[in-house]
Amino acid sequence: MAESQIRIQLSTRYPDISLRENPGPIVVNTSLRRYALSTLVNTLLESEKPVPFEFLINGTFLRTSLDEYLTANGISSETTLAVEYVRAIIPPLYLASFEHDDWVCSVDVLSETSPAASGTGNAAFKPGQERIISGCYDGVLRVWNMSSEIIAIASTSREGGPISALKSVKFLSPTQIATCGMDRVIRMWDYTEDAENLTASLTPRLELYGHRNVIASVAVHQPSSRILSASWDHTVGIWSSKASDAPPAPGELLPSHRGSKRHKSEPSINPQRGPLAILRSHTAAVTDTIFTPNDHTVAYSVSQDHTLKTWDIPTSTCVDTRSTTAVLNATVSMPALNLVAVGGTARNVTLIDPRDSATSVSAMTLRGHKGWVWSLASDPDSAYGLVSGSADGTCRVWDVRSSTTDKSGKVGTSVYSIERESAKGETLRREGGDGVQVFGVCWDQKVGIVSASEDKRVQINRGQGIFGGNPV
Repeated sequence: MAESQIRIQLSTRYPDISLRENPGPIVVNTSLRRYALSTLVNTLLESEKPVPFEFLINGTFLRTSLDEYLTANGISSETTLAVEYVRAIIPPLYLASFEHDDWVCSVDVLSETSPAASGTGNAAFKPGQERIISGCYDGVLRVWNMSSEIIAIASTSREGGPISALKSVKFLSPTQIATCGMDRVIRMWDYTEDAENLTASLTPRLELYGHRNVIASVAVHQPSSRILSASWDHTVGIWSSKASDAPPAPGELLPSHRGSKRHKSEPSINPQRGPLAILRSHTAAVTDTIFTPNDHTVAYSVSQDHTLKTWDIPTSTCVDTRSTTAVLNATVSMPALNLVAVGGTARNVTLIDPRDSATSVSAMTLRGHKGWVWSLASDPDSAYGLVSGSADGTCRVWDVRSSTTDKSGKVGTSVYSIERESAKGETLRREGGDGVQVFGVCWDQKVGIVSASEDKRVQINRGQGIFGGNPV
């Protein structure tokens, strides 16, 4: 019995792998899968060294034979099938781990491609001097070079006061860092390196008061000097990183007013300021907040009240609320797709279209984690990629084009899972990620995927160009 055939029209949006001449529709057997199609493209490209490719049909990766795809989607073999090819997914490789004295909650990266450096025109950043900051449960802020050496260290606890865990750390610029944590304070730090870039100093310069409970996360926007905060007091804070632009701090929240006799500490010598606004709408702890990447006047926040809220910053108004079925811990924006990703206790990542025209809350569900999702970061090289950190001890790399459809809707699966190097080689796998939960993750174009964990380590996996970059 003769094999069924179909005409395919190959194309790509990446100039460096485009065919020099358009061959037009090509007749192929419907039994072909990704590997055979990849061989075909390499032959047409006359590649000296074969390049592995992935194939997209109607915006979704081909995960079966062409025949199975046609049957599942009710497409006739008489159709000319448009097939887009892209470079195959490259697994992120393990590079290094930086050891700490306690659980690591948060990480951020300073590189020539990071938002903190790009916002200054790279004037204060020297290429090849990438830095990683980590926030730890021991209340210590550390700055690392890529050789796993600590070049600056500072404690957020006042002399004589109790240790207060850090929850979130961010580079605002190459010379400024923002931190927050269990002590309900946002601190701004001046960061200065010596002439040889071998050592550095961290000097606190501003304390921001206004929250009445733990501050779970901060987001920064360098051009406007604005900071967002998410707090367990059910609110989102808007702040200025400049003391001259900020109002006085609420007196009743200052340590001099609320300090107990048991934990008496030295008074702060740094300026103390209050919020520009406190946003109220959530009914439970707010766990994460972000600026919209292409519009710093719009913000998103997620909460233990199961909702994603959209805020208009100039008017301090909640303009949209999307309700989910679980506690939410993290969020990241995917602006090119008009989507916001959220993760939480449902053990998956939900993609939400926040626009008024959206007809449903969930545009897609990304499944694969076996524990709560604690953190999310977007792929700096691709509009379609993101990474999630989970209580199951893994980071999962996702491409939203890798999806199927079932009775619950559009479902995506991870394309790669990054395990903790500290847990490898163990005879018994830690149940539910015990001891290796991933609390924070950052994805930098230059450095890669950097994750913070319960295993007291920052781990780096090279994730640059996993999905072949953005088309032009």
